[in-house]
Amino acid sequence: MLATLQTRSNNACEFCESTNDLSPYAVGPDPDGTANTGVLLCPTCTPMVEGDMDQNHLRCLGTAIWSEHDPVKVLAWRVLDRLSDEAWARDLSEQIYLDDAAMNWAASGVIRDSQHKDANGATLNAGDNVVLIKDLPVKGGGFTAKRGTAVRGISLVADNSAHIEGRVEGQRIVILTEFVKKK
Repeated sequence: MLATLQTRSNNACEFCESTNDLSPYAVGPDPDGTANTGVLLCPTCTPMVEGDMDQNHLRCLGTAIWSEHDPVKVLAWRVLDRLSDEAWARDLSEQIYLDDAAMNWAASGVIRDSQHKDANGATLNAGDNVVLIKDLPVKGGGFTAKRGTAVRGISLVADNSAHIEGRVEGQRIVILTEFVKKK
């Protein structure tokens, strides 16, 4: 597949502009399905597209989003989408101009980390029991959920891996995963 990958020949990483050991990264077929398009990335940027991210390094996307080439903007949008919990990444993703076809192309290849993780990085599953690690004021509930409160049989919020649901003091509430620890 990489043998027919179409990239620009700019001799620099299309995210961070590094010139070291560039390799093509397949973005996938363009919206017309006429070419398997890609971007040139350095060894630092390539693993961050799908794996662990260095947010400080990825601030280089502030330049990449202004590229004239849709594959670069599409891939930048996908990476920023994975960082949507960060305000700076949301701001950048709102600045990217993608026409409808390019936006559909970007969304079709979204890589989501759909695992819910507690404050210690442990994977949370539906039905798990957790403990609050911080006093949390419950909006609209009129009470504060105290640190150390056990929440039994949690539910996972499907479209947001940073949220779970559970019962505290008889009310079903949404809780940020960063404030719980798996029992």
